[in-house]
Amino acid sequence: MPSSKSSRSSSDLLPEYDFSGGIRGKYTERYRQGTNLVLLDPDVAATFPDSAAVNSALRLLADIAERQSRATSKRKMAKAKAVAAQTSTSGVRRRRDARS
Repeated sequence: MPSSKSSRSSSDLLPEYDFSGGIRGKYTERYRQGTNLVLLDPDVAATFPDSAAVNSALRLLADIAERQSRATSKRKMAKAKAVAAQTSTSGVRRRRDARS
């Protein structure tokens, strides 16, 4: 069953919508390459003068997040090693005490 949108004729479009100069599939190849368009809220868009500024800010944020993630992973590994060392050391003491 066709939807109501597909059954509309071109006469349903308002006169100010003129697609006569449009090129079908103009950005298809760019889309296939993985272009990702994002709509910024007006207050965020006002902060950045152009797309280069947005990209620069996002790269900086991604770098900070990556560094933070690595630092957190290192702290977790150090803590795990300390717990493992403490556990193995206490096990050695128990065995020595049992021998005496």
